[in-house]
Amino acid sequence: MRLGLHLNDYTHLGGPTGTGPTLARIARTAEAVGFARLSVTDHLWQVSQTGEEDEPMLEAYSTLSFLAGHTSTIELQTLVTAATYRAPGMLAKIVTTLDVLSGGRAWLGIGTGWNEQEATGLGLPYDGHDGRYERLEETLRICLQMWSGSDAPFEGEHYRLGSTLNVPQTVSSPRVLVGGGGELRTLKLVAKYADAMNVWGGPDAGQKIARLRERCAEVGRDHMEIEKTALFPLDAEGPQGVDGLLRELRRLHDLGFSTVYGAVPDISSAAQLDVIGSKVIPEISRW
Repeated sequence: MRLGLHLNDYTHLGGPTGTGPTLARIARTAEAVGFARLSVTDHLWQVSQTGEEDEPMLEAYSTLSFLAGHTSTIELQTLVTAATYRAPGMLAKIVTTLDVLSGGRAWLGIGTGWNEQEATGLGLPYDGHDGRYERLEETLRICLQMWSGSDAPFEGEHYRLGSTLNVPQTVSSPRVLVGGGGELRTLKLVAKYADAMNVWGGPDAGQKIARLRERCAEVGRDHMEIEKTALFPLDAEGPQGVDGLLRELRRLHDLGFSTVYGAVPDISSAAQLDVIGSKVIPEISRW
């Protein structure tokens, strides 16, 4: 099993002048102690599950590009990009650029998006439920076409591209992770297009894997080709301590998840990262 460090809270990092150096140190520490991946949330305002909307939030791909320059091996991605926030051709180019400049470490993490207040507040495109799923699928198709080397036009219901030229090409075609809890449409898109799925690692996480198997059978794909990942807090110093975190990670492993992404409390301090690196990662790497 592998761990991904998820960054979703930029408060207490030293304000505008201290945020960059602190994030660089966090990323270097995460890489050094054995985290396999580093993900950032793709929001422009803070979400209510984490804090108040007027708390600090950084644009995701600018942040990933900055962190790429301070690391050398850790894989980089959003968890997850709202498909409507960037035009698909531009999104493919952004991820391509991250992949080239990081030496092949970029993933495309993507979903439908859900924060209508944030999108409309900043004048970003947003659509109804069906429209967002349709746009997500077309975005996946466009990105994969651009990374295939084809410069053919693309004609969809929502997007029309005269050419999908993409130069330079990626170092290694970015792997695609589709995130979201929908058991029908979301997991159908995972089965058709993705290398990995991401769901919340709560009590119904195992059900999501069962539904993914069904969606894969419907499209004729082996579900074992798809990495199962979960999002779950990585708190080694909470009430349950290291043992409690290991129990939760073991539960997810036994359900079939091979990677867990999670936010670490008090991330501005290296203490929790050091504990996870010394007491958790060595244990789960044997599973």
